[in-house]
Amino acid sequence: MKRKFRLSTALDIDDVLMECTAYAVKLANEKYKFDPPLSIHEIKQWGKQGTRSDVIHEFFKDPDFYRTQPVMQGAKEFVKKLSTMTEVFVSTAIPPEFMGIRAQRIMEEFPEIPADHIYMGARKDKISVDILFDDGMHNVMRSNAQYPILRRSPWNQAATGVLAVNTYDEFLKMVEVIADSYSVKHDEENLFKEPSIVVLVGPSGSGKSKIASRVLQKTDKFEKLISYTTNDPTAVEQNDWYNYVSIEKFLEMCDSGEMFQSTMYAGHGYGSCKSDIDAILNKGKHVMTTMDICGAMSLKTNFKNVTTIYIHRDKKKLIDSILRKQSSNEDKVNRIIAIESEDQTAKICDYVIDFNTYDDAVAQLCEILKIQ
Repeated sequence: MKRKFRLSTALDIDDVLMECTAYAVKLANEKYKFDPPLSIHEIKQWGKQGTRSDVIHEFFKDPDFYRTQPVMQGAKEFVKKLSTMTEVFVSTAIPPEFMGIRAQRIMEEFPEIPADHIYMGARKDKISVDILFDDGMHNVMRSNAQYPILRRSPWNQAATGVLAVNTYDEFLKMVEVIADSYSVKHDEENLFKEPSIVVLVGPSGSGKSKIASRVLQKTDKFEKLISYTTNDPTAVEQNDWYNYVSIEKFLEMCDSGEMFQSTMYAGHGYGSCKSDIDAILNKGKHVMTTMDICGAMSLKTNFKNVTTIYIHRDKKKLIDSILRKQSSNEDKVNRIIAIESEDQTAKICDYVIDFNTYDDAVAQLCEILKIQ
């Protein structure tokens, strides 16, 4: 029997429910006739960058900007759906002189959100909710929410190790998974009766690729999914779970829709193609892959029968493994920083493997997958 439990969610407004940066870029191009046009991908961090993109900040001082901000595509439907799943609040940072405009727009565009659920101010860490959905990495990192979730945007691509999603559908799926984590796990008897997908999730250095490779040697019922990642010019070794492509090629595959999911981890892009997964499933085989939680939520959103397994390893061993990588110091630092945020990921995975030796991890995974 499921526990009766109603989650609470706080939503950011700018770049989550209403266009902000993209709208400012559009206005800047119309006013200044940039050639080539200013692109949202040039906004690599929040705040001024010392580049031509700094011009967008002038629009944030104009009350008409807030009066005319477009609602993001699908945002109204998203809020309606989320309101049936959790109690919904707004947590928005906006200059005091524009708070009245912002409140009026929220009440007009999102009537499902009660007026007394609208909180304004930059100190989002003071809001007590179960889930926060925000595109600002600083808000996610400081949040007191049990599950702070980042909406991926060009200015937070360096963020690593946090719960993150790319789309509304992925966020709703994550909320569903979080709610389910308070109840009994899914029916294990019917697990793997039909072609399904198994995702090993865990921090860098957890050994998930090594564990998956050893399990694949024991069975022909599973097939490895080869994903895509951007080249790291500082790395010496390469992982045979990936096709390595340039950042230009990676972005081209994302923009064309060739990749159904993509994410950033430790400064590198990772993504997978739906056609590659369909090809394995159509053979009647199960898919095995390794991803971060963002990729795993994309799978759960786009496919049925997806099982997530978190690979937990002692922190000292994780750091030792990362330090042994033949990559840049910056890359190693990004991966080590990500370790602290991974505990939240373990809470929403279907299974957790905690191991001392690789033989132990392989044995646990084989038991879950019913491999003799």
